Amino acid sequence: MAKNIAEQIVEMLESANVKRIYAVTGDSLNHLNIAVKKSSIEWIHVRHEEAGAYAAAAEAELDGFAVCAGSCGPGHVHLINGVYEAHRSHVPMLVIASTIPSEEMGMDYFQETNTIKLFDDCSYYNQMITRPEQVQRTVQTAIQHAISKKGVAVIGLPGDVSELDAEEAATSNKIFKTNPIIRPSDEELSLLAGLINESKKVTIYCGIGAEKANAEVVELSRYLKAPVGYSFRGKMSIQPNNPNEVGLTGLLGLPSAHHAMHEADLLILLGTDFPYEKFMPVKNKIVQVDESPERLGRRAKLELGLTGDVKETIKALLPLLNEKTDTDFLKQQLEFYEKVKENQLTYVKDPGTENGIQPEFVTHTLDKLATKDAVFTVDTGMCCVWGARYITGTGARKMLGSFNHGSMANAMPMAIGASLAYPGRQVIAMCGDGGLSMLLGDMATIFQYKLPVKIIVFNNRSLGMVKLEMEVGGMPDNETDMVNPDFAMIAHAMGYPGKNIHQPGEVENAIKECLDYKGPYLLNIFTNPNALALPPKIEANQVLGMTKSMAQLMLGGKMEEVLDTVKSNYKHIKDIL
Repeated sequence: MAKNIAEQIVEMLESANVKRIYAVTGDSLNHLNIAVKKSSIEWIHVRHEEAGAYAAAAEAELDGFAVCAGSCGPGHVHLINGVYEAHRSHVPMLVIASTIPSEEMGMDYFQETNTIKLFDDCSYYNQMITRPEQVQRTVQTAIQHAISKKGVAVIGLPGDVSELDAEEAATSNKIFKTNPIIRPSDEELSLLAGLINESKKVTIYCGIGAEKANAEVVELSRYLKAPVGYSFRGKMSIQPNNPNEVGLTGLLGLPSAHHAMHEADLLILLGTDFPYEKFMPVKNKIVQVDESPERLGRRAKLELGLTGDVKETIKALLPLLNEKTDTDFLKQQLEFYEKVKENQLTYVKDPGTENGIQPEFVTHTLDKLATKDAVFTVDTGMCCVWGARYITGTGARKMLGSFNHGSMANAMPMAIGASLAYPGRQVIAMCGDGGLSMLLGDMATIFQYKLPVKIIVFNNRSLGMVKLEMEVGGMPDNETDMVNPDFAMIAHAMGYPGKNIHQPGEVENAIKECLDYKGPYLLNIFTNPNALALPPKIEANQVLGMTKSMAQLMLGGKMEEVLDTVKSNYKHIKDIL
């Protein structure tokens, strides 16, 4: 029996080991939908395409490749946020954007969008199929781009084309998942070794690109007596079994990593495209190793930039190094880190008050009770802060979030993809009330597919990070308050248990009950809306901005008097902070 183009595409997806497609079905997607129904691939019917794209992005990060789809017009536009997330996080994802009938293109037809223009900024490959002869080559090339370049590939597929008879092409229909060994040349490694050997104080800073090199990073650190800092995305893989780690830096980070980076003679950046230039030192020497040479030097002034896989680069570098014996610098940084951790513990010891439960206490309790291989998803905003600071890496845990695109509402849909990709693992979505509200409908998807996702709502009744940003900028917060529905009641309406937690004393037992439950469960925890997430480095303008904001809110006409007092006492404030 002859197959149509939709069936041909699905066959190729099966051969690429695709397990599922996240989509909202509809007209131009219907032939693909029916082809999927006949296959081993599962069609995951999300309630919003954005949620489907986030779910696919999570699956792609955990499993190496995933697929989402959207029908013509609004379906394409709804995908965009999640597609940007996948592309900016460098995870391999295929987007099938089914479109209007091909003869209507360019005629301002109902639901017409130009997929080439629409997805141009968030894809490595973006082409339209218009003839049967193209299909095999286009799909194979798209998938090859996604997995090789680590990003998004988009296929435009007119609905009428998807039902045409398929044709075999002379080119390959196989997908090649290559694994080359990439490291700097011997000459480049010799230059790097020379820099390291002549430097007394060395700090290592790792990103997600060092994910598979934990043992090598630990060995390099031991050999050089070097403290190890890491990015948020690098935390789960670099923190475990690492006696010289000093935490993460960046907007959500800790003073210890910032201190170690700035006090070193030489800073070695491994597999990181850390975006915050202000947190990078400017007085010491910096070298960077990254598998993508185009990223070298765009965040910091480099002494040396090298292209290579972190694991292979360290393995080739170690024989060229002189083992360091002076441990003073490392000891100083580890001692400082211990003080930082002690300070962090003071926050978790304060459980808070009724309807003002401390989020640090909640996250610390969650960290303690979650399994050693749990997958956490975190909403952008305050949930990222608490996850970054209080969820511990074990070597088996994963943490997913919108770390590069920085979009709200990602945690719950990412938990859908994570739960489907890792059905035997505990999956915990740390959601803000603002984030959960934004894509609330896909709580129904969790029930529909019987996914045992645990939704922990940090309900501070506000857009907490935005509120803090405004206050630090010297503005009174405005329109950041949230009048929320009863999220526990919504969970019940969706088909699974939900519980409101108002008292700190209820937190531990409630989290235990939630995590032990065999299906989906929602905990709505009323957290302190005034919990502060201070960055690792406090600037004068931030102190003054916060004071100005508070003055505007509380003191009315006395604002300038308060500002003058703060300015005159800034040194004292700085010393305290």
